[in-house]
Amino acid sequence: MNDKIIGRNTVAEAIKAGREIDKLLIKKGEIEGSLLPIIKKAKSAGIPVIECDRQKLDQLAEGGNHQGIVAYTAVHSYASVSDILSAAEKKGHEPFIIILDKITDPHNLGSILRTANCVGADGVIIPKRNSVNLNSVVAKTSAGAIEYTPVAKVTNIAKTIDELKKKGMWIAGAEAGGTNMYETDLSGSVALLIGSEGEGISRLVREKCDFIVEIPMYGDINSLNASVAAAVLMYEVSRQRDVKILTKN
Repeated sequence: MNDKIIGRNTVAEAIKAGREIDKLLIKKGEIEGSLLPIIKKAKSAGIPVIECDRQKLDQLAEGGNHQGIVAYTAVHSYASVSDILSAAEKKGHEPFIIILDKITDPHNLGSILRTANCVGADGVIIPKRNSVNLNSVVAKTSAGAIEYTPVAKVTNIAKTIDELKKKGMWIAGAEAGGTNMYETDLSGSVALLIGSEGEGISRLVREKCDFIVEIPMYGDINSLNASVAAAVLMYEVSRQRDVKILTKN
């Protein structure tokens, strides 16, 4: 799977065709010639444009003629948040969504997608900036889940949370110091928010949460890898939803 394209004409045509592009890397320095309209179109389409050294571009192009530009493309198309909510409605159950706040390790995103599919989550939401995208490493680590679990990429996580709340969803942030997950009702319409590997949930996004939940720790180490923590919490949500259904029946 190729998750990058190089060269001005190739990149320009990809943008024109509406291909899913995660970000553009362009050479540092004065921008001239045909690069100008490409960058303008990219920014109009909401594609992040990042300057970097020519040496980095040479490395990414692997000997190809990049002409000062490399585009990272998604190996799978993105869904919209509306798509995810509609899918849950069609299945006849309350939505269960995973929101990732600046997860940067592709192995973590791939693992989270794999678990999200196994627990029957309706979809995953990631931010456009400061986050890993749907690249080939994510696809491989997901073990095929990328084909079945939709991923929505949004400009503003905090704003998206507000929109989900308006639709009746509860936002549960995963962080130490919160309420024990076994003592928290996660059985309804819920979005589980997982913070970044190093800094956790950002302050503004944390303030949007309806409640904070934590995984009980019984050993000498008091933290888990982001994808492992997400898996534990996702299965607790799944367990509670199953119990709720059994109780009704």
